[in-house]
Amino acid sequence: MIRRGIRNLLILVLTGCGQVSLGEAPECGELFAFCHDLQDSRKRGFAQQAGMLRELGYAGCGHVWLNGVEERAATLSDAGLRLFQVYVMIDLGRPHPVNENRIAGILPALKVHETQLALLIKGGKPSDPALDDKAVTLLRRLSKLCAPYGVSLVLYPHTGDWLEKCSDAVRVAEKVKQPGRVGVMFNLCHWMKADGNRDLGAVIKQAEPWLMAVSISGSDKPEAVQAGDGNWIQPLGQGTYDLSELMSLLDETGYSGMIGLQCYGLGGDAAVHLENSMREWRLLAPRGDAVKGE
Repeated sequence: MIRRGIRNLLILVLTGCGQVSLGEAPECGELFAFCHDLQDSRKRGFAQQAGMLRELGYAGCGHVWLNGVEERAATLSDAGLRLFQVYVMIDLGRPHPVNENRIAGILPALKVHETQLALLIKGGKPSDPALDDKAVTLLRRLSKLCAPYGVSLVLYPHTGDWLEKCSDAVRVAEKVKQPGRVGVMFNLCHWMKADGNRDLGAVIKQAEPWLMAVSISGSDKPEAVQAGDGNWIQPLGQGTYDLSELMSLLDETGYSGMIGLQCYGLGGDAAVHLENSMREWRLLAPRGDAVKGE
């Protein structure tokens, strides 16, 4: 039986709605795209991207770094879409790891979207707990800054960074002790590339109490990816890895948070690979079960 959250999401994309009611908390996971614009050969502006995403059935998108956030939020609002995440780089090796004044400046624009700040954290040896206290202090301060705007923080594991694995994010979130305000994101591609724990079920189970976001993509199997012979970010439906493994594990945990489509490195016309991925996304559950809501 398909988990209700994913099933309701599939109803959303099957009907081609792709819209959200801004200002209301989502009741289920919703598919959004991110990094879709970085290598887009059409070089679409924010308003053009919003129109494309709406037409293709996406519920919104993420935004990379802190420049242009207000414009992105406004164009998505105009299209009836949501700004799900803003990606922020933190460098613990610097006296001022992040521009907190800039973060404070964008928060009013994020309030209606209930956006997450997805934090990539570098500045130390990967997975080294020696920097945990510094990270915890900063995260508590950022969480306090964001709380009045309904903006939460998710720790984004990224290959080669200090916060490299999902288990690193869980370790830090447990020390911050602010469930619902500071959580973790599971990124399939970075698990493929950097995580030595090949037991995906154990990784998801450990993250479950703190899991607030998930990113997916097509990929080759992790053995090929880590050997350097596989492609770890592809459109959905491509590659040798069976994505239903991850979706089943999320089903078993009852996960109902947001789901993002990782598009980093995908060149050409973004509309082409986004359309192909949406077509595959609709096949992740039997159409009849999704439509009937059984």
